[in-house]
Amino acid sequence: MAVSLFVGVSAGALMRSRWAMLFSPAVSVAVFEATRMGVDGPTVDSVQTSPYGLLAFIVGRGFHALLGLTPMILGAALGAALMRSGQHSPGRHAALWRGIRRTAAVAVGLALLALAAVIARPASTAPLVGPDGQPLAGSIAELSSVRAGDKDLGLMLRGASTRNPVLLFLAGGPGGSEFGAMRNHLPALEEFFVVATLDQRGTGTSYPDLDPTSTLSLEGYIEDTLTVTNYLRDRFGQERIYLMGQSGGTIHGVIAVQRAPELYRAFIGVGQMVSPLETDRIFYQDTLDWAKKTNSQELARQLEDIGPPPYGRMLDYETALSHEYAVYPYDHTGNSEGEGGFSENFLVPEYTFTDQVHLLGAFMDTFAVLYPQLQDTDFRKTAVSLDIPVFFVQGAHEARGRVEPFREWVSVLAAPGVEVVEFGKSGHRPLFEEPGKFVAYMRDTVLAGTA
Repeated sequence: MAVSLFVGVSAGALMRSRWAMLFSPAVSVAVFEATRMGVDGPTVDSVQTSPYGLLAFIVGRGFHALLGLTPMILGAALGAALMRSGQHSPGRHAALWRGIRRTAAVAVGLALLALAAVIARPASTAPLVGPDGQPLAGSIAELSSVRAGDKDLGLMLRGASTRNPVLLFLAGGPGGSEFGAMRNHLPALEEFFVVATLDQRGTGTSYPDLDPTSTLSLEGYIEDTLTVTNYLRDRFGQERIYLMGQSGGTIHGVIAVQRAPELYRAFIGVGQMVSPLETDRIFYQDTLDWAKKTNSQELARQLEDIGPPPYGRMLDYETALSHEYAVYPYDHTGNSEGEGGFSENFLVPEYTFTDQVHLLGAFMDTFAVLYPQLQDTDFRKTAVSLDIPVFFVQGAHEARGRVEPFREWVSVLAAPGVEVVEFGKSGHRPLFEEPGKFVAYMRDTVLAGTA
């Protein structure tokens, strides 16, 4: 913002004209777009008119324009005004117009200062406190990062005692970030574990390390998981830790367990994914049937035009997969998390304002790169045995596209222990929808069964 303001003032002073208010941002946009011509991703591609396309524009180009172009335009006006001072035209109307311009400039300047103050707010996480309101001795409440290769991955660590077992949590997606959900719905889990919530590369607080996207891969996610696991083992002096994944996070979680079972006490899969391709094809067919049944002719036409998955364009997945709550409805009354899912968990202090704006853009940009790489994943063929105990937490209202592959896989899965529990009021996110029941399960079943 400061650099843009300086560029604008300089342009206005050099041109001695308010035309600099148009010229300087136009040149900036042209240079900005030219430098990104070789970059792919929903937030940098050409603007699309679908809901996801417009959202990508707002959190991508729109946010950058707010931070870069608005100060530049204000600066150009100030620079031109400084160089033209003393050259005012006489007359009442000219004086009135000058007053309006100055008032507008002051208002925009104050708004930018307020925005800068909001952006400058650092992320923070509150300490765990005892009955006296003081931080618990031996507890941990920390926002940090872990170096994985040449990238820094955001990590939130919280627990009532650093002597408790460590639980590493992998969010879904790919592209999801769950700092907010863990803070809003699962603080009780911190009584029994040191909960390590990871933002994988390109997600949430790790969004700045997305580029270059050509190096973003499922294999990289697996290696990052193992790197963070070893960091946690070393830091907390534990030979083995617990690994938990939700939705898309269960994919690289299972593969990490296959690669290095000696690092983990157990794996907990929540909303377990088994074969993304089959899941998507079932979703597609169910959505098409629903569209025809409800006389949603435009949606049915779009689905028939794109055909069943897999797709080369991320926005085609929007058409096929974004109607889940309508196709598979259930009553969310009484659940801790409503129909908004992870979008309800953005406003927590563990994210900066910039993080909050980027959460959805991070999801789309990361999903667009990684999801095509998951199409060959099918645990019914590649993970029929695991060497550690596994616990699966499913929702009774889980979508058919995820339920059927999961049931087929778990029926043939061999492991030292395989347990499946179903929460009656939940769908795909039972740990956040029924957190009290989930914490009790983790304490009474997972911990008790693997101590």
